[in-house]
Amino acid sequence: MADIVVKDILEAGVHFGHRTSRWNPKMRQYIYGRRNQIHIIDLKETVRGLLRAKKYLHRVAAQGSLILFVGTKRQAAAAVQEAAEQTGMPYCTERWLGGTLTNFRTIRSRLRRLEELEELDKSGQLATYSKKQQSRLLRELRKIKRNLEGIRHMNRLPETIVLVDPNKEHNCVNEAKTLGIKVVGLLDTDCDPDDVDLPIPGNDDSIRSIKIILDHLAEAVAAGKSLRPRKPDEEGPQPEEPKPVPSIRS
Repeated sequence: MADIVVKDILEAGVHFGHRTSRWNPKMRQYIYGRRNQIHIIDLKETVRGLLRAKKYLHRVAAQGSLILFVGTKRQAAAAVQEAAEQTGMPYCTERWLGGTLTNFRTIRSRLRRLEELEELDKSGQLATYSKKQQSRLLRELRKIKRNLEGIRHMNRLPETIVLVDPNKEHNCVNEAKTLGIKVVGLLDTDCDPDDVDLPIPGNDDSIRSIKIILDHLAEAVAAGKSLRPRKPDEEGPQPEEPKPVPSIRS
């Protein structure tokens, strides 16, 4: 895996936090100081968190487990989608639908509906409907595709979630906690580090900052995938007794 270059992280502005008036006291251990009423994140803590996250994701990917990338804020959407597509993993860059994980069976039924609508459109059968029905079905198609396109091939629950800004993705975090899914998160000085299992303190509002962190994580996932023969998104029966996923503390 590629080495982490502190100079690149510094130039990307990963060390810039929020205004001191917006900080979460639980982030105190990750803060180096303040400048012009803005907290400065300790890059030693950023690198430490990033190294731990890369090691863990590498091992999870090597075992064939799914890793879900989540980032619905405007600054993160493009980088999240790019990282997920680069590694062949599912992603969510639009609105997080309640029950995406806790009610996964219903989400799968909506994906089947998406396939039905796409088949109607592709086969030309849609043209046999009235204009009003066509408009309604096309609107339904666009809505489902916009919200679920990134997870349409996710045939089982992920082992780990990589997200940007746990404050923004609080619904996702809550569902992950309910199901015992591990969370790796890039979080700023206004977040609660207890919300994630592997915190990476850093600027979660800058496009460059988000991208450089996700690039490193994606590189670790890709390296892990290269060590196993089977891809995580392949269709087909799953093994009855999957290998245990390593502890994040190991």
